[in-house]
Amino acid sequence: SEVSVSWRPSAEFAGNLYRGEGILPASPQDVWECIEPVAGGPRTKWDQNVKDFEVIEAISDTVSICRTTTPSAFMRIISPREFVDVVLVKQYEDGTMLSAATNVEHPLCPPQPNFVRGFNYPCGCFCIPLSGEPTRTQLLSFFQTDLGGYLPQTVVDSFFPASVAGFYSNLTKAVKTLKP
Repeated sequence: SEVSVSWRPSAEFAGNLYRGEGILPASPQDVWECIEPVAGGPRTKWDQNVKDFEVIEAISDTVSICRTTTPSAFMRIISPREFVDVVLVKQYEDGTMLSAATNVEHPLCPPQPNFVRGFNYPCGCFCIPLSGEPTRTQLLSFFQTDLGGYLPQTVVDSFFPASVAGFYSNLTKAVKTLKP
């Protein structure tokens, strides 16, 4: 699939807000199945930037506190990270599905050894149905992540655009493996 990646300075922190947009060759339900923020979901299998995902506390049916860990990246220049976020999931009347998140501190999830604590500023993914095309989905994603630690901004700026493009490429492969 074709993906467009753009960025601009974040209004939230001293990094960038990254925007990814692409059309995926799958139904919104299949795309959502692959990206839905649930423990034991398929994302840890296909997303090279997600090593583990756990729900620390379910606040309601649509809001939870989650911890995501990442493997080392960028030829191990970037150490493993952990992120603790409040996550909201929502489905709109037009069938659009949203996962939105932002960082939060939680007493059940203090910083863990062997991980650098990173911070997701308001971010999310929209799975948008395409009218008259039930087997294609527009995915619009926003990432603004402070990776924490002592990484030079140039390293982060080199890593993120390719990482967002890789997210779309790997997601496209993952939806093709779902059973019809």
